[in-house]
Amino acid sequence: MAKTDWKAEAKALKKKVRKLKDTLTAAAGPVAEAVGDAVGDVVAAAKKAMKPVSPLAPASFPVLPAIKGAEFAAVEAGVRYQNRKDVMLVRLAPGTVMAGAFTRSSTRSGCVRDCQAKLATKVPAGAGAAIIVNSGNSNAFTGKVGDEAVAAVTSAVAEALGVPASRVFSSSTGVIGEPLPYERITAKVPDLAAALTEDAVEMAAQAIMTTDTFPKGAAATVQGEGGVIHISGIAKGSGMIAPDMATMLVYIFTDAKISQTALQKMVSRAVGPTFNSITVDSDTSTSDTLLVAATGQSDAAEVKGAVAKAFEVALQGVMRDLALQVVRDGEGATKLVEVRVTGAASDEDAAKVAFSIANSPLVKTAVAGQDPNWGRIVAAVGKSGAQADRDRLTIRFGDILVAQNGWRNPDYQEELGATYMQGQELLFHVDLGLGSAKRSVWTCDLTSRYIEINADYRS
Repeated sequence: MAKTDWKAEAKALKKKVRKLKDTLTAAAGPVAEAVGDAVGDVVAAAKKAMKPVSPLAPASFPVLPAIKGAEFAAVEAGVRYQNRKDVMLVRLAPGTVMAGAFTRSSTRSGCVRDCQAKLATKVPAGAGAAIIVNSGNSNAFTGKVGDEAVAAVTSAVAEALGVPASRVFSSSTGVIGEPLPYERITAKVPDLAAALTEDAVEMAAQAIMTTDTFPKGAAATVQGEGGVIHISGIAKGSGMIAPDMATMLVYIFTDAKISQTALQKMVSRAVGPTFNSITVDSDTSTSDTLLVAATGQSDAAEVKGAVAKAFEVALQGVMRDLALQVVRDGEGATKLVEVRVTGAASDEDAAKVAFSIANSPLVKTAVAGQDPNWGRIVAAVGKSGAQADRDRLTIRFGDILVAQNGWRNPDYQEELGATYMQGQELLFHVDLGLGSAKRSVWTCDLTSRYIEINADYRS
């Protein structure tokens, strides 16, 4: 089968099944409808089997340690997708502290604004918390109807779990501009509440996927005073990925005893070198959310001093792992690229150059074609707006010195560059020779699959 045939065939088959189901239902009622549902299940399974998984995907979902005080559940609610889990719920123990970061888009969703407001609200003593997430519909740019949907969903969860509505955080991801059919979610809240368990985190990771080709998880442990501290995180993200916090949906859980102020400071510091250092397509989402919950259920003492430093390193490591998994799952991606800029006159200039290269369609398509066209990197540096000097510029592909002193390295051989570009993980190192500032950014190539996925996103 040709590379693009699977999607067209699956789409055509899905339409035929829908038409057949309607015909059978009209002719024979519930029995025929059940037959149509069964056929639909087969088609969905076939489509899932045909859908290519990113070649950069990890071999399997990692084993994530259970976080005492955090329970998970997921169900099929039919928000947009059929025959797959699309809503997940997390219940968090009384005393849990929450921190977060969000998109700064001026058209951010009602869920984002609601979460931001709740994080700024004084927490009732001993209150528990919850997180509910749906995929398939972002509930963004839906006006007051969207706000009503957020209130309905969070209120239903609050009632079912016995937690204040001010402590129920929600996220929605998917199509923009369509009202969220929230009744489908609220109807499933009792089922979600009944199914909550500590060991369903992988199922939760699957439920929040949209165009993702694999669920994303990462974990770490830290030796605290008197016990071990665990950290587990899940994320979704594949397209509409650009730095403006958080570039995806991310939920991280830890059993650490830590103050909300300390946790928020750590999260805010870790955002820059992780989620704000990745880009797939330079488009910032309306729904980007990062929530970190600390249940305080570890046997270890409160996170302070040297343990606090170790915990922050581990937390940032989990965030970086999840961020890079998002790039690895970039829509249509076949290569992971680190753009490392050193020798910049300022941190701002280092970032400008790094993102100019990482977001360049010319650079990204050259990577997709395995073309060592280093001239496109030169052009991206020049257009960045950062201070640069042609005669001080150095460019490397991995360890290969390509250009320096304003000219191609006389010893550089095109064959070496071409061979290097065949790898799945690439490093473009640009030294500006002007100062000591540096920045690394991760991106992926731009292939025809990206166009296919996004041209057909709402079909």
